[in-house]
Amino acid sequence: MKYEPVIGLEIHAELSTRSKMFCSSVNDPEEMRPNTNICPVCIGHPGTLPVANIEAIKKVIQVGLALGGKIPEKSQFDRKNYFYPDLPKGYQISQYEHPLVEGGIITLSSGKSIRITRVHLEEDTGSLLHDKDGNTLVDFNRAGVPLMELVTEPDLRSAADARETAEELQLIFQYVGASGARMERG
Repeated sequence: MKYEPVIGLEIHAELSTRSKMFCSSVNDPEEMRPNTNICPVCIGHPGTLPVANIEAIKKVIQVGLALGGKIPEKSQFDRKNYFYPDLPKGYQISQYEHPLVEGGIITLSSGKSIRITRVHLEEDTGSLLHDKDGNTLVDFNRAGVPLMELVTEPDLRSAADARETAEELQLIFQYVGASGARMERG
């Protein structure tokens, strides 16, 4: 029996913005001191009001235009409720029904077109740190960092196509200044 791979990608990229997605806390992925770049908004204190980062929105729109996507007149953020120990609010602000970018295309060197389903914004979670004694610590510096999520259609048929698509996207993200797209960092 011969199997045919059918691959669609979901790619997250940290956006290169001065502040986090819904607050004015510094967006510094290089910060090594835990829980330094946090505020009541990004760690979910009651009564705080998130305000969308316009710089992040513009960067996602730039990526969408570079991919030939449609920028709809209406976009909406949604609340996804779930528990992660490093998700201080108990929910993530994301987009689903009304993303910032709909559609688009990436053309591979073979001439094959990979369709983009959507590009949207969401906020990242914090991170868990495991020490040598078996303790798990939480660092909220990443909580609220703006993430761009790009979803393709299942148009890829090989690992080589998937790799080339990711590399092409990395170049586009870097070229338009949306993200450093440092895939080696995970």
